[in-house]
Amino acid sequence: MSGVLAELLAALAPPGCLACRAAVAGAGERLCADCTRALPWLRRACPRCGLPTHRARGCPAAFAAFPRSWAPVAYEGVARDLVGALKFQSSLPAADVMAAHMAANLPASLRATDAALVPVPAAPAHRRARGFDPARVLTQALARRLERPLADGLIRGGRATRQVGAPRSARRAAGRIEIRVRGSPPPRAIIVDDVHTTGATLDACARALASEGTTVVAAISYARTL
Repeated sequence: MSGVLAELLAALAPPGCLACRAAVAGAGERLCADCTRALPWLRRACPRCGLPTHRARGCPAAFAAFPRSWAPVAYEGVARDLVGALKFQSSLPAADVMAAHMAANLPASLRATDAALVPVPAAPAHRRARGFDPARVLTQALARRLERPLADGLIRGGRATRQVGAPRSARRAAGRIEIRVRGSPPPRAIIVDDVHTTGATLDACARALASEGTTVVAAISYARTL
């Protein structure tokens, strides 16, 4: 009966585009045609830092604990709206759309590895406020699509600090990010997050896993801040 009710509600008030809220063509669509065309795909990027170009100081991930990073889209426009829908509007279907984009474009070398997917943990205060962990929801959706195990091996401590809008120096300040490993981590791991900004959180996660003997294959995200 609940399925019939859901269909009736969808017919009376069809779900809108997750990015712009406009009407979508079909019942199973999550993005409208305009937003789908406007997705900011990253066609070429440095395999180390995920950026399409480097500034004068060179690759910002040259000394990162992860050997490779990747994201299918730039963190702008429609991609930014999708991330915002997940993180700030609790629109969980956005995670499935993001995972679909990641799975469809994942490099063959990362698709072939047997590494488990390890989500970047949210700060406890943020998780309590939202009622869920965005990176974990995204990783779950991606694990289903890739038929890959998910390993919840990381926890985050310390005081919750706001990442959005923080300058690079603040994001990378010593002691800002506390990541610990719990239980038995997987032998090989791919770290998963929603947005790769400076890479500080991904680096902290990679260092924590490596300290316990895990080989970090890559750090992947849905979107890369340019």
